[in-house]
Amino acid sequence: MLTTEEKLEIIKKYNIHETDTGSAEVQVALLTEEIQRLLEHLKENKKDQHSRRGLLKMVSKRRKLLKYLENKDEKKHKELVKKLGL
Repeated sequence: MLTTEEKLEIIKKYNIHETDTGSAEVQVALLTEEIQRLLEHLKENKKDQHSRRGLLKMVSKRRKLLKYLENKDEKKHKELVKKLGL
């Protein structure tokens, strides 16, 4: 789980304008960080099926947001994917 400070740092890094907290780019960046942390948790706790289900839901949501961004603005999509290393 991300702390408030970590979320604010990610939002500041990926926002489009000063008050942006919910654009597709910010949501994808936050989900990517959550997914990375959950993957580390699941490496240690292989039998945690509840967290695995949550991980699959997050990956699905990120995929949908990336598809939306690709359809909306392909240039921004490519920049974001490159920036996040996906």
